[in-house]
Amino acid sequence: MAHTLLDTLRNLRGNARAAVLTEPLWGIPFNLFAPYVSLYMLALGLTDTQIGLVASTALAGQVVFALLSGIFTDKLGRKRATLVFDILAWSIPCLLWAAAQNLVWFLVAGLINSLRKVPDNSWTCLLVEDADPGDLMHIYAWVYIAGQLSVFFVPLTGLLIDHFSLVPTVRGLFLLAFAMMTAKFLILNTMVTETQQGQVRLAQTQGVSVRTLLGEYHGVVRQILSTPQTVYTIALMLVMSIVTMVQSTFWAILVTKRIHIPPERIALYPCARSLIMLLILFLVVPRLRGLHFGRPMVIALVSFLLSQLLLVITPTKGYAVLLFSTLLESYGYAVVGTQLDRLTVINVDAQERARIVSIAQVIIIACTTPFGWIAGLLAERNPMNPFVLNIALLTLGIVLVGCLQATGAETDLAPNKPVES
Repeated sequence: MAHTLLDTLRNLRGNARAAVLTEPLWGIPFNLFAPYVSLYMLALGLTDTQIGLVASTALAGQVVFALLSGIFTDKLGRKRATLVFDILAWSIPCLLWAAAQNLVWFLVAGLINSLRKVPDNSWTCLLVEDADPGDLMHIYAWVYIAGQLSVFFVPLTGLLIDHFSLVPTVRGLFLLAFAMMTAKFLILNTMVTETQQGQVRLAQTQGVSVRTLLGEYHGVVRQILSTPQTVYTIALMLVMSIVTMVQSTFWAILVTKRIHIPPERIALYPCARSLIMLLILFLVVPRLRGLHFGRPMVIALVSFLLSQLLLVITPTKGYAVLLFSTLLESYGYAVVGTQLDRLTVINVDAQERARIVSIAQVIIIACTTPFGWIAGLLAERNPMNPFVLNIALLTLGIVLVGCLQATGAETDLAPNKPVES
């Protein structure tokens, strides 16, 4: 099955090939600095509640740009919107994060970074719109693999922290991210062409005001609400959005504050996470192609849930238990992520993809936003509390998979196939 995955990579053409091949230039630096952002903020004097406030403020900004993302993607075109907003959303904030001194810097950088919802939409359209629907599982697997290539550099991060201390090292990682990500955005722009659907929407929206396009959203909302598969898919995306936000924001704080693992040794766990995800993406995910999504999704969500339970009960200096938790989390994330990404493409009307994705993102981010602050308050009382919240959310996710199965949704639905309620 791994051979089939490699075959997909060799046979990729056009925008999908460009997106996959350039993704390491974004994924590697992001996965190098991401595990340390919360510790970096703590080292600069922020409290747990302030860290939660930064996360929630950034998400609040994302609500606005998620709403506008479909309009920008249609009016500018997938290609131009991706270039312009990637540079605004990532290159500039990386420089601000690298120079950050206090809460204000992180709030400003987070708000600018909230522009990321535009390229999240436009880049996805570039990736999938002209691709073979049968290749989507493998295409998304390669996107995840590209992000996990940081595994080969993570041990170096621990050594740098040990030698230079946390703050100077993370500042350097943000500068590296600025250089690599900016290069990625420019290279991708030279390799891609506007999609066929993008050309259609460019023509349809030419001369149409943003206000008029916003007014058309009520019809798109009705379309979403009348499609059960789309509703349950968005609900699952919401659950995973909150879980991922809590995990990424508070994992390092729990590990250092309660489990008492030194920051320089934390690098071992992102390294292990990336190695495990690479194995899952090569050995497990390809075997799910063509299978009904239900059982793999439930098993993966249970795995993720158990990883959170282990985090709560891991003893002081419990390196081995924490490693097993990381293994379970990596399996759950790799399988749920690739399955959910594919379901998201399949259960969305191709002709309205940009606007449906835009509305879905607004719903998800608006509902996720308070949880950064809530999780921060919970963490102030006990570092384990955010992960108890995750356990409850993942339980809800398992229920939602059952609801999605009950609608008769299949993994191999054609992108434009009407859904019966």
